[in-house]
This record gives sequence, structure tokens and C-alpha cells, in this order.
Amino acid sequence: MIWNCASLTIFRVAATHLSFSRAAAELNDVQSNVTAQIQVLEEELGIWLFDRLGRRVVLTDAGRQLLCYADQILGLVDEARIAIATGQEPAGTIVLAAPETLCTYRLPPLLTRFRKQFPLVHLLFQPTPVSDLQRSVSEGVVDVVFTLDASLQAADLVIEPLVREPLLVVAPPDHHLVGKAQVEPADLQGEPVTLVEGCPSHTWFKRTLNAAGVYPSLNLAMNSVEAIKQCVIVGMGITILPVVTVSAELAGGKLAALNWTEEFVAVTQMLWHKDKWLSPALSTFLEMARVMVPGSEDAPHADLLSQPTGYLDMVFEME
Repeated sequence: MIWNCASLTIFRVAATHLSFSRAAAELNDVQSNVTAQIQVLEEELGIWLFDRLGRRVVLTDAGRQLLCYADQILGLVDEARIAIATGQEPAGTIVLAAPETLCTYRLPPLLTRFRKQFPLVHLLFQPTPVSDLQRSVSEGVVDVVFTLDASLQAADLVIEPLVREPLLVVAPPDHHLVGKAQVEPADLQGEPVTLVEGCPSHTWFKRTLNAAGVYPSLNLAMNSVEAIKQCVIVGMGITILPVVTVSAELAGGKLAALNWTEEFVAVTQMLWHKDKWLSPALSTFLEMARVMVPGSEDAPHADLLSQPTGYLDMVFEME
């Protein structure tokens, strides 16, 4: 076995850029050496890691799998090097992923406090579609995922609930259903409903309506909670959102909650792979999350939760 950190580093850089020449430039190496190292890896594994398509290279399925392992291996090497040099203080990199709602309303106090207390730990946010959150942690692309999907079940994951998230069906304050003693699924027949594309709670809400024989008109399917709120405020439909995301608008009279017939609840959960080594940095992060996330609305930085735009760039780095 001739694998080493140098060859894995070359592979990872080439896989990231999908270019041997750009990898050589970044590594201050010559392209012929990058190509040779990749070929040695491929010969050792007995499989192609890249498809050569003319002047372009594309990762094969095996290449994508190796990239996940290379990230983990090289991350552990860096963490070990830092840990040895700095003693027992947590250090290294933690890769996170979460949907927009949690990034904006639950995670900022946690990330701010953690970064302040453990400056040697690099928090890296991996942008991930909601539909791919579970897969990203199962495949080792990220270390820990926060999600609102309470229906997740996976034998390879540790799934830890952190806090219940009550959901409200909300509408503009002048909507004709506001103030109605009891709003039922039938009341939404033909009503415009605005949903977040791929959001588990919105998918579940839609199925609940459909199960009652109700098929509201879907005027928008968006990817942003903040955009959906603004659309509802100006009268473009009804939606369902966690209380934590609409409390300011409810208090300010920009939105109103409908008196729905049943309680809707989501759960903020924390996921990581059951076989993942919990480094000192990751263990410390998980412990802090258990305390900070449930109390994030009362945290010292709760005033920042009303400032979603650009704030996360101050808290952790986007890949």
C-alpha cells in the first residue's frame, strides 16, 4: 500500500478543482507529477478515479467515494498535528450542515459562543440542500447535521433530539380566516399556500391537507423561509412555519396565526455517524449544542437572530 498524505492531498485538490493543471498551480507543483500521483492511486485501487473527457476531468463514483474518505483522513491528520502541538485544548475542523431556519434562528448563539471559547477549532459550514442532509452525514461529507425532520430513521446515524419546535399556520393579518374560532383543512380548499421546497414540515403539512381531500392552490414553492414570510406578509398566501421564525412578525402585527384544529410540532435534531470518532473538538461542540440550542432564544446573542442577512458569515466560514 503506497498511500500517503501527500498523494491524498494531491487527489483532494485535483478532485476539488476538477483540473490537474489548477491543482498543480495550487500545490506549487508540476502537472506531470499531479497526473502521475493520480495514476499511481488508480493503479493501486485498480479503478479509475477520474474520467478523462477530452481536456476535462470528472470524478467517477469511486472518485467521489475516495474524496469523502480523503477529507476525513486528512482532517484527522491535521487535527492530530494541532492537538499534539497545543496540548489538550480542542482544535481542528468541524464541518456542519443545517437548513436555513436553524442557521438563522437556532445556531448563531451556539456558534458564537463556541468560536469565542475554542478559537483553535475551525467551524466550516457545508451548504447542503435539505433533501441531502441525511446523506451528507451518512457519507462523511459533514461531521454533524442539524435538522428539523423528525421522521428520520437510519441505522448508521446517532439522532439526538434537542428542542421541540411548535409550528404555526400563519396568514396576513387581514386574511378572512384570521379570528375564525377553528380553522380546519377544508377551510384551505382553493386557498393559495406558499411552501418551502423540500422542507419536511411543509411536505408533511401538504400531505395532511391532501389526506383530508383538500388540495390548496400552491402559488409559490421557494427555497427561503425569509422570502416565504415576506410573500405571506404582502398577501400571497398562507404558510406553516416554526414559532421561532415568526415571533417578531406576530408581535409586530405583520402576520397572524390561524386557530388550527391540531398542534403541529417539529423537532430540532442533531445527527452524526455512529461510527465517527468523536474528537475532543467535536465532543465539546456536541456538549455545548445540547445546552445552547434549546435555550437559543434566551441566549446572550438572541438580539442577533433578527438579523439573518450576512450574520452567518461573521460566525463561521462558508466553504
